[in-house]
Amino acid sequence: MPEILDRARAQVLSTGRGLDEAAILEVLKTPDEDLPELLQLAHDVRMKWCGPEVEVEGIVSLKTGGCPEDCHFCSQSGLFASPVRSVWLDIPSLVEAARQTAATGATEFCIVAAVRGPDKRLMDQMREGVKAIKAAVDIQVAASLGMLTQEQVDELVEMGVHRYNHNLETCRSFFPNVVTTHSWEERWGTLKMVRDSGMEVCCGGILGLGETIEQRAEFAAQLAELDPHEVPMNFLNPRPGTPLGDQPVVEGKDALRAIAAFRLAMPKTILRYAGGREITLGDLGTRDGLLGGINAVIVGNYLTTLGRPATDDLALLEDLKMPVKALSATL
Repeated sequence: MPEILDRARAQVLSTGRGLDEAAILEVLKTPDEDLPELLQLAHDVRMKWCGPEVEVEGIVSLKTGGCPEDCHFCSQSGLFASPVRSVWLDIPSLVEAARQTAATGATEFCIVAAVRGPDKRLMDQMREGVKAIKAAVDIQVAASLGMLTQEQVDELVEMGVHRYNHNLETCRSFFPNVVTTHSWEERWGTLKMVRDSGMEVCCGGILGLGETIEQRAEFAAQLAELDPHEVPMNFLNPRPGTPLGDQPVVEGKDALRAIAAFRLAMPKTILRYAGGREITLGDLGTRDGLLGGINAVIVGNYLTTLGRPATDDLALLEDLKMPVKALSATL
């Protein structure tokens, strides 16, 4: 049995204090034969410090494509030859998407826009959309609109947006390899304003962008420093026409090691399955991750890629006897 698992058991499971960067790296290097024990420990940590419930969320894009930024993994950038063109969603369609999301049992509905940051048109549409959703559907509304000003943060709080998603995407040292049109520090600044406003912070990233295992550990430690309420874990699903279109997919066992490592770095955080898990983990690996530290799921499709049918994920949660978090518990 690796010594790191003994140390993690004593520290994380017993005290709820996450691992530091050096220890996270040791976890990421756990041999294959010790992976079941690592996943069990991560599951025990999740059960002790988060409980058995799983939070279910749906997402919809208010503005898709035509983004001015050059995030190398993203087919919504207007700078690449990838086949996503700029489209805006109308308010009735937004309300209907929220209604369909709530029908799956989800407690969270996230409105996403492919922009550097919101302009007045987008903020006006958000105000109208959030008001219409709250009038029609009993669901929490989250948003992901890029980098914000303090004034925009205050506006979102006033609208009743309860959680804001802004992913760091990767660690600070690797970020310039992935995005050149804005900095990691700019993203960090938005996240600090959101945290100070009282909105919940949702911040994660994508594994498999070409980062080293050391940079993966660096990323987990930087997220732990931010202490977000929720961390979405995406695995790169290479998009044709993007600079990372030929990047290999993360190996399933490496993905599971990362899930466990992120759980041991952030024992009390909502760790959410997001994009790419279908091709990285498949059905069996998806189950393993839910038994290895994950305690939240995005159901249905993502922004530009297909996910698993919501019914499949909900059936899996029922099979694993993992209760879906009720809305009343999140209000």
